[in-house]
Amino acid sequence: MSVRRNKGLIAAAAALAASGVAMAAVPATAADMPRFLAPSELPPHAASEWFAGPVTAGQPDPLPMCVGEALPSTSVHRAYRTDYDTGALQVTVVERSEQRAKEFAALLRGKLDGCAKKVMKEDPGTTAKQKYYGKVNAEEGAHVYGVHTVTSWGASDINLFSVGRDGATVTLVTWGQMGGFADAQVADFKSTTATAVNKLY
Repeated sequence: MSVRRNKGLIAAAAALAASGVAMAAVPATAADMPRFLAPSELPPHAASEWFAGPVTAGQPDPLPMCVGEALPSTSVHRAYRTDYDTGALQVTVVERSEQRAKEFAALLRGKLDGCAKKVMKEDPGTTAKQKYYGKVNAEEGAHVYGVHTVTSWGASDINLFSVGRDGATVTLVTWGQMGGFADAQVADFKSTTATAVNKLY
């Protein structure tokens, strides 16, 4: 990513942070803004199409499991849903330098490495297991994780996470639904992750 583009992006992010205005409709062709996934680029659902919310400045609410507290106020996010219990989220953070972006991506990955233990520590009534699904070849790379949780009242959920980077920009993608590891659309999610990272700029 060029220095000029990076400066323009930082200025745009600063203006948004100062104004506190949500970016309800960022043009997909805006050269200085990272682009977000389109609903059709998410893992296909067998019984529903995907719907997308607006691209919005700030932290998502609710925060995503395990990594949410690490997301800065300068985050920009977009939430996705289906007609059923399947949802997704993309959060993008533009750092001041590539080194800071590397460090932030490493921070998110570290939190995902310890996600299952964190979940069970914070909620003794929930059991959690996790898997690392490997690296995705996209720009500076992305990594995919899966976390399966079962609550004491029987709820079983599978969540997939990916952390990817393009220059000074880091993007986090999450996907979740009821079920276990056997229900995780890992191949489709890896494809979605590659698309998310490659289309940032």
